[in-house]
Amino acid sequence: MPYSWKQLTKQHEHPRTPVIGTVLSYFRTLRPGDQVIASILAALVIATTLVGLFALQRSFLVTLPAYGGGFTEGIVGTPRFVNPLLALSDADRDLSRLAFAGLMGTGPDGSLIPVLAESYTVSEDGTVYTFVLREGIRFSDNTPITADDVVYTVQKAQDQGLKSPELANWSGITVEATDARTVRFTLPRAYAPFLEETTLGILPAHLWRGVTNEEFPFSPLMTRPVGAGPYEVASVKRDKDGFITGYTFKANKQYALGRPYIDRISFVFFDEESDLELALENGSIDSAYGVARKDALRVPYARIFGTFFNAATNPAFSDGEVRRALSLAVNRDAIVTGILGGYATAINGPVPPGSGIENTPVPVSGNRIEEAATILENAGWKYDQEARVWTKGEDTLRITLRTSNVAELKLIAQQVQADWASLGIPTSLELFEPGDLTQNVIRPRRFEALFFGMVVGRDHDLYAFWNSTERTDPGLNIAQYANTRVDQLLVAARTESDPAVRLGLLQQIETEIADDYPAAFTHTPDFVYALPKGIHGVTLTQIASPADRFATVATWYLYTQDVWPFLAN
Repeated sequence: MPYSWKQLTKQHEHPRTPVIGTVLSYFRTLRPGDQVIASILAALVIATTLVGLFALQRSFLVTLPAYGGGFTEGIVGTPRFVNPLLALSDADRDLSRLAFAGLMGTGPDGSLIPVLAESYTVSEDGTVYTFVLREGIRFSDNTPITADDVVYTVQKAQDQGLKSPELANWSGITVEATDARTVRFTLPRAYAPFLEETTLGILPAHLWRGVTNEEFPFSPLMTRPVGAGPYEVASVKRDKDGFITGYTFKANKQYALGRPYIDRISFVFFDEESDLELALENGSIDSAYGVARKDALRVPYARIFGTFFNAATNPAFSDGEVRRALSLAVNRDAIVTGILGGYATAINGPVPPGSGIENTPVPVSGNRIEEAATILENAGWKYDQEARVWTKGEDTLRITLRTSNVAELKLIAQQVQADWASLGIPTSLELFEPGDLTQNVIRPRRFEALFFGMVVGRDHDLYAFWNSTERTDPGLNIAQYANTRVDQLLVAARTESDPAVRLGLLQQIETEIADDYPAAFTHTPDFVYALPKGIHGVTLTQIASPADRFATVATWYLYTQDVWPFLAN
């Protein structure tokens, strides 16, 4: 029998389900007050269900960094040369680290990783390094980066007329481009720490090649650099007299390792550290280094401090037991805790903490002075109570201690002076202005004892500081230390390409030198970095220069996002 249109359409209507129908029928039988209660309970059930479903969904999501945001950092000093070849001040190096990138860079664990380079190989004899550049990498002006830019940068660093601080690092090295993406370095001899030198920021040859050495420091590119770093200059702020007061950098979307998460980093420059501290306290800046704050990040500097002995001007220092007693007498806890406020680590050897080796234990003594006196007595020295000096034959223990007229160094030297006086050794303290100390005391080795610091660096190459061939200027072996075994170890460490073997050699060097007491090592200072609130992903390893804090800046982030796992890669 034929159906009507109404019958056909009625057949396809969705009938109300029996359960819902039953519930609604029951609901209508309730009194108004009970209907309200039932509605509230139903709403709670629905809300609970939705919350549960949301929580279940979130359990499957992963949290990832998100792009956006920015912060403002304060720096003491004003930049002049935002250029890796002429950067002299910490401010110069800070900004250069953001604007430029090298063939290699530093990874989150402190190891070297390729940045502009895609890969590299090293010859069997360790003298030839060949780098292949990543394909499609560009400078911030959108021009391609080629092997020619690398060659230009290195050869410019080697140009004696430019007087670059990088000159010594590249002396004697031949660089050539074998094709548009391949660069080859030939070293005069194997040098395992060479990879560290390839972190040098690469300049765009097409912009710099026509600039003479005389014009180089005054180029507008010094203020608004073009590089391949994680950030590029967005704006420069000047006062009414034209002096730079601030910089703003924006994320470089073409950075070789990927666009940085944080969009903007601004800098404000201060003349005095007290002004910097006040700005951080009142919130006008978000971050600063060198400011002691409870929530600040702290890591060891790749630097060591100590009092270096010179037996050439004080024959008593030829006696190893004298040097040992003088080292034991130094109250390192008073230096680290009392003078440096705990922002340092006591040491008793030439390698800074955090280098991957077991550092020489710092003496822990119930009475340092008594033990030091016993060491002197056992070595044949006698204390003259009337003259208040130690003597041995014709020799008398008197010391002149020299250091820089810098507040912190002066206080530490005064502590050393007091400790040695407690041991019965008359010690006079002489202070010099930093430049005068370098030219007239350190370089000619005109001192008996010198309180000084050494920047060891992340590569931990101690050759220049302790090899016997470096005892005279311009060598940095200021203690004029000579030990055949240490010489051999230092050379071996320089030529060994296996990191694990090099670490073992460094351990032996630490032990040998510490046992000889060429200096009374005191401490390694901490690098203190007050971070912006809410920032994540900041990983700092050993710091050689404050600019090293930006080694992994591209991976820092302020915001996060939750995504499904299949979208995470």
